[in-house]
Amino acid sequence: MLAATLLRVNLSTGQIRKETVSETIVRNFIGGRGVGSKLLMDNIDPAVDAFDPRNPLIFATGPVTGTYAPTGGRYMVITKSPLTGAIACSNSGGYWGPALRFAGYDYVMIEGAAKEPVYLYIHNDKVEIRDAKHLWGKIVDDTENIIREATHPEVRVASIGPAGENLARTACVMNDKGRAAGRSGVGAVMGAKKLKAIAVLGTKGLKIAHPEAFTRAVLRGRDKLVKGPTTQGLNMLGTAGTVSFMNQLGMLPTNNFQMGVFAHAAAVDGPVVKKEYMTRNRGCHSCMIHCGRVTKVTGHGRFDGKGEGPEYETIFGVGTDCGVGDLAAVIKANYLCNELGMDTLEAGIAIATAMELAEKGYIPESDIGFKLTFGDANALIELLEAQAHRKGVIGHWLAEGGYRLAEHYGHPELFMGSKKQGFAAYDPRGSVGMGLAYATSNRGACHLRGYTVSVEHFGNPVKLDPFTTKDKAYWLTILQNTTAFVDASGICLFSTFDMSPGEDLTEMVNEVLGERVAGSPEEMLKIGERIWNLERLFNNAAGFTRADDSLPPRITSEPLTEGMSKGHVVDLEPMLNEYYQLRGWDSQGRPTPEKLRELGLA
Repeated sequence: MLAATLLRVNLSTGQIRKETVSETIVRNFIGGRGVGSKLLMDNIDPAVDAFDPRNPLIFATGPVTGTYAPTGGRYMVITKSPLTGAIACSNSGGYWGPALRFAGYDYVMIEGAAKEPVYLYIHNDKVEIRDAKHLWGKIVDDTENIIREATHPEVRVASIGPAGENLARTACVMNDKGRAAGRSGVGAVMGAKKLKAIAVLGTKGLKIAHPEAFTRAVLRGRDKLVKGPTTQGLNMLGTAGTVSFMNQLGMLPTNNFQMGVFAHAAAVDGPVVKKEYMTRNRGCHSCMIHCGRVTKVTGHGRFDGKGEGPEYETIFGVGTDCGVGDLAAVIKANYLCNELGMDTLEAGIAIATAMELAEKGYIPESDIGFKLTFGDANALIELLEAQAHRKGVIGHWLAEGGYRLAEHYGHPELFMGSKKQGFAAYDPRGSVGMGLAYATSNRGACHLRGYTVSVEHFGNPVKLDPFTTKDKAYWLTILQNTTAFVDASGICLFSTFDMSPGEDLTEMVNEVLGERVAGSPEEMLKIGERIWNLERLFNNAAGFTRADDSLPPRITSEPLTEGMSKGHVVDLEPMLNEYYQLRGWDSQGRPTPEKLRELGLA
């Protein structure tokens, strides 16, 4: 049961073949993010450009993806990021990942590039590269509908929108009309390969090595989730319920992180989403959390529409960070990003960066076409469209992402991110461990690679002072290693807030594979550490050094001026030094030969 199946498709030559991923690789890296990163490392020179046809695009599931394990619906898109130049690994839920496994495949590796637009159709053992010229330029919903009509009503589609086609570095891969592999610009790599979509219909089902033991582990985990506060809270309000709490803590990023308190937070909070716009909950495969919000906006003119969202990160990205307190506009922006295939965080962060640059006179008004200021909801909608289509000067530079935009206009220090990827919806000056997490994240700034807010504000599993550097490096390494294992398994990170990854999840993984690959929490952490160091090796080979584990000067030297986090900055260097020591890396952030031998990576 340890062996896994890779479908390798070369769009340059048209060659399609199945391969077996070795048991050793599965044992060491489990699946998903772990095996996918190993496959990338083994099939690329990390120094190549992300848009080079030699950059593989890998779709990776985990061993519990598609099973009845709670929230077992995740898949990863792994490649070299065109946004950061680092390793990219973007996570999505829904039903596409399970469908791929039901078709008999654990991984799909796309190599080369087509000369004309194509899509890949997978129906069990039948795999075809089909013409997609009629789909090029279509929004995501239309693409899914047309492919479904041409193939089968139950086909699952992962696709790009116009943003990916136009190589916007903020582009994502969309599936199931609202789920997104969002960060790091993976949709642009798909666009560079002229691959519009991968459509999957699988009817083979899955084999579980020890079904009775697996079922017992699943039921124990489900019981914890059903009774847990995270599940209940997310079911009621979704992630949007976080808005007011973060505002109270003074760490809700506002106006491109110039502030941590948003005056209109109550107007864009989860309860308002539920009361005014939500029509129903939505969940992914084998999920009882159902954190998704299906919404509809009527009576708001150009902001009317229907679709999925917004999540908390979206309310930040196209809302508070841009100073926009009109919830109808924020929801419309969410719909647009889903249709155009853009990451709501990165697309919004680029616009927030432009707003500050424009207000300070660094972008000529002629480059935009109008006076741009924070809080302009109409401008938000226009600039999202311009970004996806690279329309005009401002559209082109927005599509390059916030860092390149700020650099072009002479002020890269006004981009709020690390490794050219924007921060998430937590100002690290109110949770300094998040500053270290952003700086050291292998895929660029990310809250899902080490959510120190859990220990700094939620007290899970311990409670730390959010404003001191004490113990942050230690707990971050544990959180990063744990998250790497969770991402390798194929389960949703949300489930681990109420369910133990070191006990419940490891048992599920062991029983589905039929071997105790992670017999203890310590072994789980070791596998996660191996994955983390492999990703670091990729980044080192791509040219990243200690200098890239950094934060903007605003975060390290400009204290917040109001709210509970008033007066604080992030003292990064002491945490970074301790972090490197705990990781077993040298002073420049390179894993030592001893550490590589310990992890079997030498």
